[in-house]
Amino acid sequence: MIVYLIPVFIIGGFALVLGILVLLGRFRGGRYLRPIMQFLVKVPLLGRGIRKMSEAALERADPELASAVKKLERFGGTSDPRRAQQAMSRLSASERKAVLDATLQHEQAPEPVNRAQRRKLERERKRS
Repeated sequence: MIVYLIPVFIIGGFALVLGILVLLGRFRGGRYLRPIMQFLVKVPLLGRGIRKMSEAALERADPELASAVKKLERFGGTSDPRRAQQAMSRLSASERKAVLDATLQHEQAPEPVNRAQRRKLERERKRS
């Protein structure tokens, strides 16, 4: 009888893991999910799938930025600053603008360190 329940246990285990990942993604902006995903990207089969899903989501959200990121990775602009500058010069104007906007947006949004800063940020968000 228990042998027949093995598929139910397997599906239940997958549902539990998926639920935990969703919960970690929602909690504090995914702060605790990032290290797990960085580890999973290193696993060969999972890494390719995760990268493809990430690229597809980026293409839906911002096609110019997605094409710029692909070109930067192709030209090796992620490791060496000199190569990054060469790769940036090969981008179109709209792609370059998308990359610069994304980096400025990332730099302007520091995470609050303490409770007072978090509350101040919450008050500012409520006013807007």
